[in-house]
Amino acid sequence: MAIMEDIVARKQTEEQLVQGKETIEQHVRERTTELENANRELEAFAYSVSHDLLAPLRVINGYAEIMLEEYTKSLPVETKHYLEVMCKNTRQMGDLINDLLAFSRLSRQPLETQAMAPINIVRDVLKDLQVKQIGRRIKFIIGILPVCQADPSLLKQVYFNLISNALKFTRKRETAIIQVGCQKQKGELVYFVKDNGVGFDMQYVNKLFTAFQRLHSAIEYEGSGIGLAIVHRIIRRHSGRVWIEAEADNGTTVYFTLHPALTSIRNIAPIHYLKNEKATALAK
Repeated sequence: MAIMEDIVARKQTEEQLVQGKETIEQHVRERTTELENANRELEAFAYSVSHDLLAPLRVINGYAEIMLEEYTKSLPVETKHYLEVMCKNTRQMGDLINDLLAFSRLSRQPLETQAMAPINIVRDVLKDLQVKQIGRRIKFIIGILPVCQADPSLLKQVYFNLISNALKFTRKRETAIIQVGCQKQKGELVYFVKDNGVGFDMQYVNKLFTAFQRLHSAIEYEGSGIGLAIVHRIIRRHSGRVWIEAEADNGTTVYFTLHPALTSIRNIAPIHYLKNEKATALAK
């Protein structure tokens, strides 16, 4: 009798635990669905608002530029200054809205992954960013970048944002040094972009992956504050991680992982060159 009572009590307890687990799981599913729906609605709203804002901005900027071109000789100096400020600010607002549109599109864009060599992406990005390299001494060190499984267009956006940031925040260095590479940490392939730029205090690091958060003034360093937020979202969509290590006035390194990552490194040669023909001594 005692054994039978003990078994019955255990069965009842097990059934209660199973029911409780099912109830919790159901609540979690419901809350997850609600959160996903809310996020989709918010992203759709942000996309709609941003898209609708672009048209009037283009009109304002267009009329201001026409006035500057057609009536520049007859305009008072003060009025001309106001129109130039108007054009500058509408262009900045347009860039901000375009970045916001890109950010909102990331969740809707299908992920099309394939085995690929990141070094080809980096080469393309450096070509796209040639304008930002004009008149500067820049030493690029591109190491071995193992083949990975990723969406090519999204991975290009990651490298474009990171290398663009590295170029921007090394602007005041006599010779900018930007390193793109990969290393193994605890059996995991970790890609990185490193620079010798202005860096920042690590106590503010948690702000960087949030949209519109900036650690440097827009006057000193242009930008919308969305670039790293876009990187963070892309890497998360690849089931990876992204983090930053930096030191004030001593450079920044952005690390990220991609899952799953392949380990093949054959036929991927490193690059080491200096962007400035006059600075051959440093290259040697």
